[in-house]
Amino acid sequence: MVRRSAARRRLTGLFALIFAVLPAVCGTMQVNKAEAQDAQDASPAVSAAPAVSPGYAKWSDDLAAWRTAREQEIGAPDGWLTLVGMEWLKSGVNSIGAAKDNNILIHAQAPDHIGLLTVSGTSLNARFHQGKIPDSQPQDSQVVQLLAPSGGFPPDLTIDGKPAREGPLTVEGPAPSTISWHGVTVVVLSRGGRYAVRIKDAGSPARAAFKGLNWYAPDPHFRVRAVWTPFLSPQIEKIPTALGTTLDLPTPGYAEFVLNGKPLRLQPVLEDPDKNFNLLENPPCAYSPYATCPLPPEQNRLPVALEAGEKLFAQ
Repeated sequence: MVRRSAARRRLTGLFALIFAVLPAVCGTMQVNKAEAQDAQDASPAVSAAPAVSPGYAKWSDDLAAWRTAREQEIGAPDGWLTLVGMEWLKSGVNSIGAAKDNNILIHAQAPDHIGLLTVSGTSLNARFHQGKIPDSQPQDSQVVQLLAPSGGFPPDLTIDGKPAREGPLTVEGPAPSTISWHGVTVVVLSRGGRYAVRIKDAGSPARAAFKGLNWYAPDPHFRVRAVWTPFLSPQIEKIPTALGTTLDLPTPGYAEFVLNGKPLRLQPVLEDPDKNFNLLENPPCAYSPYATCPLPPEQNRLPVALEAGEKLFAQ
């Protein structure tokens, strides 16, 4: 079972920095004063935004709307507060359900035996090490399937909204197969060459106790204008995660900006020429001990205080 310690609270501030500047910021953040100052001298666009602008009222309204949407997202029936379990699948058969004799135990109101998750075949990484396939072969030979337990699937069990049937599951891409029973959902995800089972419960105690998020007061000082420089060719950044795996994430370039008089440089995953630190948000690890989160590399720490955006989450 994947568990988190109190250290996740210590890391929350770092997570918030890389996750909220952009939805998926996992690149290199560093300070190079000489280089950034040269860029500032060369281009007047690299400068802090004015304290108050004619569009302040609209910006303030847009920020308030974004915060409302953010709270609705966190408190949604499938939001991060509903995440009640995260387990790794072993090769072979993995029984799942609420009964204690299952390999994967669901800590929620659910059928005693939901089904059997089977992992067959050899992973792509293992086959590379065995020298059995060339580097050019892109496909993994492992297959994850859902099979019925001895008594058949429980009534009302669905896969992607349709009555449950035995067969392979989609575990890659933006729309993995979702196994559902009333408010409980089970999704199998590919993570660093392994398969993890993510379990959510719309009736979780954490969601029931949710009263909203904690925010710093909006501050136009933390709106900055950045100069975006794309890389001539795509680059990949290797980012470690809280689970000990590594993510290979594309980074298209870097942004340079000034905050509190300091020239800074940020290398994100997604291009965004205007940075608004008032949109800082906590990562999934702040809401559930079962979430997977990329860990910020040491160079992603900014030498300036960012009292903006979402504060540390607390019920």
